Amino acid sequence: MGTVAYRTRPAATAAMPPGIPFIVGNEAAERFSFYGMKTILVVFMTQHLLSSAGRPDFMTETQARESLHLFVASAYFFPIIGGIVADAFLGKYLTILLLSLVYCVGHFCLALMDTPAPFLAATMEPRGWLLAGLALIAVGSGGIKPCVSAHVGDQFGQSNRHLLEQVFGWFYFAINFGSFFSTLLTPWLLDRYGSGWAFGVPGILMALATLVFWLGRHRFVHVPPRGRRYFAETFGPEGLAAIGKLLPLYLLVAVFWSLYDQTGGAWVQQAERMNRHFLGREWLASQIQAINPLLVLAFIPLFGTVIYPAVDRVVRLTPLRKILVGFALATAAFAISGHAQTLVDAESARLAAGGLGPEAARWPSVGWQLLAYVVITAAEILVSITCLEFSYTQAPPHMKSLIMSLYLLSVSLGNLFTALVNTLTQDAAGNSTLQGAAYYRFFTACMAVATALLVPVLWWYKPREYLQQEADAAPAG
Repeated sequence: MGTVAYRTRPAATAAMPPGIPFIVGNEAAERFSFYGMKTILVVFMTQHLLSSAGRPDFMTETQARESLHLFVASAYFFPIIGGIVADAFLGKYLTILLLSLVYCVGHFCLALMDTPAPFLAATMEPRGWLLAGLALIAVGSGGIKPCVSAHVGDQFGQSNRHLLEQVFGWFYFAINFGSFFSTLLTPWLLDRYGSGWAFGVPGILMALATLVFWLGRHRFVHVPPRGRRYFAETFGPEGLAAIGKLLPLYLLVAVFWSLYDQTGGAWVQQAERMNRHFLGREWLASQIQAINPLLVLAFIPLFGTVIYPAVDRVVRLTPLRKILVGFALATAAFAISGHAQTLVDAESARLAAGGLGPEAARWPSVGWQLLAYVVITAAEILVSITCLEFSYTQAPPHMKSLIMSLYLLSVSLGNLFTALVNTLTQDAAGNSTLQGAAYYRFFTACMAVATALLVPVLWWYKPREYLQQEADAAPAG
């Protein structure tokens, strides 16, 4: 049986590429699986983790935050490996397909933590399955991240370039569509049915994501890998110039991700000590995160059709200017959450001074945190979506996945920074010495410094746009 010949260049058309629905559908299901698992990690590690004998094996809050951010840092480090493998050896499609299977196995390992004690005793402790599952998910999810976003851009040529910003908006919409439902569902599954179902359902969604992607294989443009030429081209003058221009931006974006990803760690722990009665019901602390993807779903059309056109009539809204405004908003968001923590600290001091129990607590409203989510979600729209499209267009054609992976590495660096802060401030009992509102003020100050440093980068950077060559265009050179 002969091999199937796939299209290797986008068609010269103004229409939407036919493979886009499969990529967007795959992304929605994959993000459901990732965020569903990530949403419950801190709560699972501090309240549900048991030994094989069924005894509590909980982590402290500081240890759980450290573990979460090390996992996220790992998941956003492996894009470097995935990007090189895709661009040089296997191509984006095959890299995504193979690593998606690794991803599925990782979810399966997490689901095994809720198996009967005799099985665990005969294999390894739940902490071992936790480590194995998170490691495989980091390799799988991290490896496919730069390939999927670069694969989106590969479907477009100059004729339908005008649709690229819209499609990256759809792509991000799909991320948050999956994230919203998983952020509501998995905490409920953990609370009602245990970790087996809570981690198993995201695994089922990852298997579905892999199937959807495979079904679109004949609709995609498959840009071939460059082989040995890849390394000479990437580390030649053009490749090094593209990397060198983007690195200062990515280092500053890392600070943004350091703050943003604490919505799954420090903000969940903060919500545990807040009045979570909202919209007529009591919410679980880890469910509060669902407001973020819900706001993203609303903000994408709002920014694209109302805010951006209105601002553009006053001042030209370049990608780097969007990122600068996003940085300022992230600073404000953490300042709001810091104020909320000040109120939490004051109530904790009142209870301690009066010798009162938790039943006498008058915790501040979770509305403070919801306000912070509104602001940081607006920052996310301005920073994250913009960086995805900007990174793709600034990357030479032979190194699209690598440049995307360098952008994603900024997420890893941001989470490593957060994990390092939590590690260096631990006392002998595993608790942070950077307590309460001081923790939030520290990260707010870091974001303010990054915002100031972005200004000269904005003036210095000179954009140069690269797109894939269309099928009927003459070969370069």
